[in-house]
Amino acid sequence: MYSSPQPEAATQATPDEFRAALSQLASGVSLVTVHDPDDGEDVGMTATSFLSVSLEPPLVLISVREDSRMDEVLSRAETWAVSLLSEEQKALGSRFAMKGRLSDRLLFADAPHHRGPFSGAPLIDGALATVECRTEQRIPAGDHTLLLGRVLEAVVPEPGGRPLLYFRGGYRQLG
Repeated sequence: MYSSPQPEAATQATPDEFRAALSQLASGVSLVTVHDPDDGEDVGMTATSFLSVSLEPPLVLISVREDSRMDEVLSRAETWAVSLLSEEQKALGSRFAMKGRLSDRLLFADAPHHRGPFSGAPLIDGALATVECRTEQRIPAGDHTLLLGRVLEAVVPEPGGRPLLYFRGGYRQLG
């Protein structure tokens, strides 16, 4: 039987080491959106931390930075949405990834979108797929909050598109 070695002092990877290692993993780029139930504003966040958890029932997971505007709004809103971005939507992914931006209202203004029937959140036109979710569980995890969401609707508007990928600190395309 193998037992892992027990170090004399607890060690862990530094944030820079961890970031460098995980930059070797290609991820799809998505836009997480929510309609704020209190002020009626739409909030969006570019994410590479979106994954399928279960088919029965259909569950997904997103990770949001603790104490961010998105985390705060998702603590009050029951429903939210995710649009899986295509390689043509690189500029949109970049806009919603900017730190210190003034208003999401301006970012949504020229981003073609429609409202999800279940979440009321913006769904990006031309996305590879969209999913609308209801939060099942919020899980504190270090400096992030994990949201486990039950998928209320999943749509693939035009099969065959090419995904926008994030790899080694930048957006990439297949091939």
